[in-house]
Amino acid sequence: MSKRDYYEVLGLEKDASEQDIRRAYRRMAMRYHPDRNPDDADAEEKFKEAKEAYEILSDADKRAAYDRFGHAGVDGSQGGFGGAGPGGAGFGDIFGDIFGDIFGGGGAGGGRRGGPSRGADLRYGLEITLEEAVRGTTEKIRVPSWDDCDACQGSGSKDGSKPVTCSTCNGFGQVRMQQGFFSVQQTCPTCHGSGQEVKNPCTNCHGEGRTQTTREETIKIPAGVDDGDRVRIAGRGEPGTHGGPPGDLYIQVQVKEHDIFTRDGNDLYCEVPLDFVDAVLGGELEVPTLGGKVNLKIPAETQTGRLFRLRGKGVTGVRGGTGDLLCRVIIETPVSLTKDQKALLREFQESVQKGGKRHSPKKSSFFEGVKRFFDGN
Repeated sequence: MSKRDYYEVLGLEKDASEQDIRRAYRRMAMRYHPDRNPDDADAEEKFKEAKEAYEILSDADKRAAYDRFGHAGVDGSQGGFGGAGPGGAGFGDIFGDIFGDIFGGGGAGGGRRGGPSRGADLRYGLEITLEEAVRGTTEKIRVPSWDDCDACQGSGSKDGSKPVTCSTCNGFGQVRMQQGFFSVQQTCPTCHGSGQEVKNPCTNCHGEGRTQTTREETIKIPAGVDDGDRVRIAGRGEPGTHGGPPGDLYIQVQVKEHDIFTRDGNDLYCEVPLDFVDAVLGGELEVPTLGGKVNLKIPAETQTGRLFRLRGKGVTGVRGGTGDLLCRVIIETPVSLTKDQKALLREFQESVQKGGKRHSPKKSSFFEGVKRFFDGN
């Protein structure tokens, strides 16, 4: 009997994504798994069919061969699909790839007797200044690491004896647990998946054979990073076990609050105090940028809060693109005036008031609006 199309088996279109394939297989497997359908030959056949389809379509090379040549392109590559019934592969074996993070079994590099296991990823929070974030920086940090235990020379045993077969899982590295109608395999809690245990563990390392220490790392933070960005340094996490690869080190960037600038994306914002006379008559204002000071031309009759844009004076982002510097001018009221200065201001005020609305259009329109509000017009 000819095989059904693998996409049809999983109910998918041919342009389905990896995630779509994964979801479809999970639905089929949950529905037809032999542990949920004991003594149901039809369900067992459908489960095996779905598993076969998943193993082909989840592998990029096999999928490409199947898409081009059909079943003829992948015949013999499945490696056999028998033994999936109640007496065959367990629930944890089938779902290790999908549910390992939920049930604690299977998964890449874990749950296999004496097999290699990838080291854990590490996360390090690094606080830097805005200038360092914009220009990039190199920092030295200390991160957790592991060394052979000095007390037992890495054997994990107090008396130097060798590990023996785990008495909990009989060396398999996994134990089966019954949860309702599910039969779940998960990593053995005694040997943590190694299949072996130390009968007389070292009191210094508790049988691990290694102790935690720290190591110094020199890390480079690229120019343009922003607060909350994460920098990945491959292979600098915890070392793997049994020859497994190390994990990765993730640097979580935290940018300190700046005294002058506020960053929004690649743009920088700052508030600049403006002299009362310069606001009225116009002039030039010296403003700071991350590259030094520049002169900003202030037109006459500038109002407080006006925003001036200096193009290209912002941040060049880590993913490209350069922002602007936006300066908001805040008119500063004169303080500590002398008697003569106050008299001059009163004289100035009287002369302005004679001009009426022409000199203070916003003030006039505001009070006219207030008057209309209270008069009910």
